[in-house]
Amino acid sequence: MHFEFLVEEDSAEVALRNLLPKIIERGSSSYGIRVFQGKQDLLKKLPDRFGGYRRSLPDDWLILVLIDRDQEDCVQLKNKLERIAQRAGLNTKSQSSRRAKVQVLNRLAIEELEAWFFGDVTALHMAYPRISKNLDKKRNYRDPDAIQGGTWEALQRVLQRAGYYPGGLPKKEAARRISFFMDPMRNTSRSFQVL
Repeated sequence: MHFEFLVEEDSAEVALRNLLPKIIERGSSSYGIRVFQGKQDLLKKLPDRFGGYRRSLPDDWLILVLIDRDQEDCVQLKNKLERIAQRAGLNTKSQSSRRAKVQVLNRLAIEELEAWFFGDVTALHMAYPRISKNLDKKRNYRDPDAIQGGTWEALQRVLQRAGYYPGGLPKKEAARRISFFMDPMRNTSRSFQVL
């Protein structure tokens, strides 16, 4: 089985490169990651990309689209992704019958990828030891997918309060450091667990 990930930014690729070997059984499957230049670029190019896959998609491939929800309505964004796949003639998990082979899984990071980092406070603390081990006990961080006002902004505030990155959050570096320590089984982000 081959998993082909389509992601909107470099930080998602970096995180997946650390996480996928922990999720996918070694030797049983392979994966590739295609990075776009942001959410709008991914949405704009997805119809053509899906059309290309439709013409030559191997039977043992599964395409996974990973996109941040940001401030959009979850249902509307997911439906948009489903319609793009359907127009290209690809079967999604949500649309296919039990007999049809699933070719596309559309997954949303709620609200953004950084919620997944808040979902594993142990990894966050291991990557940045001055961050409290009990951050997830604080009201604003108990549910990583419900953090208000942007999860990357929240991560930047938490890191800066702990003395890291006073000039701003380097998303790619933070994604690499935190995801290195992440344990998929202890992550409390529902959107991560759905993936």
